[in-house]
Amino acid sequence: MCGIVGYVGERDALPIILQSLKRIEYRGYDSAGVACITDNGIEVYKDKGKVDDVIEKITNSKSISANSGIGHCRWATHGAPSKTNAHPHLDGEGEIAVVHNGIIENYLSLKEELLSQGCTFVSETDTEVIPHLINRGLKNSVNVEWELKEAVKEALSRLTGSYAIIVAAKGFDGLVAARKESPLIIGVGDRENFIASDVPAVLEQTTRVIYLDEGDLAVVKNDSVYIENGGAEVTRAERLIPWTIEDAEKGGYEHFMLKEIHEEPKAITDTLRGYVTGDEITLGIDLGIEGDTKVKSILMLACGTSYYAALCGKHIIETLAKVPVQLELASEFNYSDFVLDGANVVAMAITQSGETADTLMALKKAKRYGCKTVAITNVVGSSATRIADEAIYTGAGPEIGVAATKSFVAQLVIFYLLGLQKPLVAKLPDAAFLEYLEELRRMPQIARLVLDEANGDIQKHARYLSKYDHAFFVGRGVNLPIAMEGALKLKEISYIHAEGYAAGELKHGPFALLTEDTPVVAILTHQASQNIYEKMLGNVKEIKARGAPVIAIAEEGDEEVEKYVDAVIRVPRTGAIFSPIPNTVALHLLAYWTAKERGGCEIDKPRNLAKSVTVE
Repeated sequence: MCGIVGYVGERDALPIILQSLKRIEYRGYDSAGVACITDNGIEVYKDKGKVDDVIEKITNSKSISANSGIGHCRWATHGAPSKTNAHPHLDGEGEIAVVHNGIIENYLSLKEELLSQGCTFVSETDTEVIPHLINRGLKNSVNVEWELKEAVKEALSRLTGSYAIIVAAKGFDGLVAARKESPLIIGVGDRENFIASDVPAVLEQTTRVIYLDEGDLAVVKNDSVYIENGGAEVTRAERLIPWTIEDAEKGGYEHFMLKEIHEEPKAITDTLRGYVTGDEITLGIDLGIEGDTKVKSILMLACGTSYYAALCGKHIIETLAKVPVQLELASEFNYSDFVLDGANVVAMAITQSGETADTLMALKKAKRYGCKTVAITNVVGSSATRIADEAIYTGAGPEIGVAATKSFVAQLVIFYLLGLQKPLVAKLPDAAFLEYLEELRRMPQIARLVLDEANGDIQKHARYLSKYDHAFFVGRGVNLPIAMEGALKLKEISYIHAEGYAAGELKHGPFALLTEDTPVVAILTHQASQNIYEKMLGNVKEIKARGAPVIAIAEEGDEEVEKYVDAVIRVPRTGAIFSPIPNTVALHLLAYWTAKERGGCEIDKPRNLAKSVTVE
């Protein structure tokens, strides 16, 4: 989970590389470094610390004249954060520089082999074997470009694991890049080209992008891009990115996360706009449903925040479309003896980035079972969309904060649209369908009301919550996943230990932890069954009997709840199935303001986490 960038062109490379690293620092932030190809050879500067700090050191101490180079921001996997372990890494002779995202699983055996051949290693990383292997493949031929490309191919053939790499070499006026199970894109410019692990790195320079496919190797020069796969030249389509650099900037907000929470209404609107015209929902995919025949079941595969969105999606689709949905954690599904009748199952992989390693593995496994596969993602052209048979895109736009917010809400919108697909809800009366669709259209306004009217109260309750070190979030039915999402966000950015629980399960163990120092956030909005609301009130009474303070998420006009809780966060009343939308916005704000109140929390870049999880 690191960020890599490269530049080759006619401009000064160093400021472009440093600015690109700044754009993707959410991918890695315990160290950073650059390597530029100059007339004197390869010049490297790297150090541990935040990307901003390292960039400041570089700009204050280096004056490098170069038209090509590579850069890296690191999230440690092998070796502690240090100057020595920071990328780029060199071969022993200073001829080859490499930046790498991924994990080389067999690096220890390769390192032992290279040590026996006289190579010297200076770091604890797995990456350092790569430049040594490339150096071993060089044969000092007249054609430097061909020789370097072949040496890189030979080195990669020795690697087991995942990688996106960029290689710079002394005496070569271009860069070589390759990917396996880790994303890599090429930004296309005018007599200049860019390489990066993520689109925001190049948005300031170009919106023309080529997504490299699995197994691709590219030779990138200022005026050309050559790509091959399996030894044969291939052509990859150039795509135009609809985002602008302004979309990826803070826009006056203190943190990207706060900006992105305030963009949740727009994310809902943009996602709906892509698929709803008049009274028609058109997702533009073939689920294998013909006439009145219904798909027998749906299998959802996801990790982290996307897993909680999918868990909510299971409730939504089963309620609206009456289609059974099975949900599996991708990381567990990959190593289970799961038996699947693929001919009757649509497998849906939910991943914000489209690059989540565990989810991609699960998607491939589902394809091997013969399932029809669908990727639900926020990134056009991402790996998931190229693996799956079909793709559904959320309209969240670029999301920089590590803690996913607007992309989570956009995923929920996709599940509502899936649940209301006419082939799936053929027996739903037209009047009921139109009522649901109209309520869905209200969701941007509902989300905006939470932001405008509840924000002050949420800040007040956040000050209270910030004093504690442990918290529980509870819910039932369609709002159980929202309670789990609220707990995840709080623990991610405020470092408060928080657990999301089914309210009815507290008596099966967690009651032992309830004290006056363990506040509970309870979602008490009405759901499809009035009995669920009554059961939740009963659970709250049980919690209060153990002395724990309770903050309720409750609808406007619900006066009953005030009799049983210590504080209330009000959200607009909605149709029961749509209550996750306002509840999510409120809980995202609660997490943000709690972290802000505690101080010392890296809200956009929580410790030990990264935005795109590209390793298992």
